[in-house]
Amino acid sequence: MAMKNPYQTYSNNAVTTASPGELTLMLYNGCLKFINQAKKAIADQDIEAKNTSIQKAQAIIQELMVTLNMDVAVSENLLSLYDYLNRRLIEANIKSDTAVLEEVEGFVTEFRDAWKEVIQKNRELQHAGAGGQA
Repeated sequence: MAMKNPYQTYSNNAVTTASPGELTLMLYNGCLKFINQAKKAIADQDIEAKNTSIQKAQAIIQELMVTLNMDVAVSENLLSLYDYLNRRLIEANIKSDTAVLEEVEGFVTEFRDAWKEVIQKNRELQHAGAGGQA
């Protein structure tokens, strides 16, 4: 009888029960994880692992691009920034350039941190609203 991997079960539950905002945060964190894996692979001269990790980071950036709500004014600017990051990831992959990866990492970290703040503020507003209704 095969046992399910408890971490995998937890991860699946975390994704299926997450709000759209939390899913976006997970995407940013995943992108950062793959960028760090790519930097390590470059240092280890593991071309295949570098390529795989950068392609995974690109897939996340592309997912962020296609899920933008273009009815929101800031989305056009975000789309341009995501497109820039995607092109930089391609360049980092071709040149095995960790400096480019660090540049992309800086942008994604800023996006992630700003998104975390938005989620936190929304939670505070929801709790304040729920508290006032009692």
